[in-house]
Amino acid sequence: MQTDFIKPPRTAFEVFRMLPEGTLAEVIENQLYMAPSPTPFHQEASGNLFTDINVFVRNNELGKVFIAPLDLYLDENSNVVQPDILFVSRDNPLIIDRKGLTGVPDLIIEVLSPGNRNYDSIKKKNLYEKFGVTEYWTVDPETKKANGFLLNKGQYVSQKESHHQLHSHVLNQTFSF
Repeated sequence: MQTDFIKPPRTAFEVFRMLPEGTLAEVIENQLYMAPSPTPFHQEASGNLFTDINVFVRNNELGKVFIAPLDLYLDENSNVVQPDILFVSRDNPLIIDRKGLTGVPDLIIEVLSPGNRNYDSIKKKNLYEKFGVTEYWTVDPETKKANGFLLNKGQYVSQKESHHQLHSHVLNQTFSF
């Protein structure tokens, strides 16, 4: 009788790779984070923004727009996230394959839920800044406020808070939610 020894996972990233497809999980600095399903308000705002941005990007042949859940590997072994919406310009060298996306998109939008405000507004903002995401927005579907950040010399500069819409500098277009 042969016994196979299974090596237990030693890192959060190894645990992440063992999760079933569709699990809402992310790894930031090799720490695993899991979340419940989004609220209906989150999904409505996310869906509206995705639809408008996707139509604009497709009509102008600017690149590709993706919506969560989809794994974005910012590096090979310690940071994988599932942004609500992300845009990749056609000139961006980001890799698209069966496991998800690998690299840094041009624009990321996170739609806030009651339990993730600080996570998206602080932890993920810092992560996206570190990896050089050009533009980052948080959208609050309850207050209808959007906060944007543009990368300037490696650091985010806050944009004017807006209501019911956001103006993407990367896309040079305003979108409502």
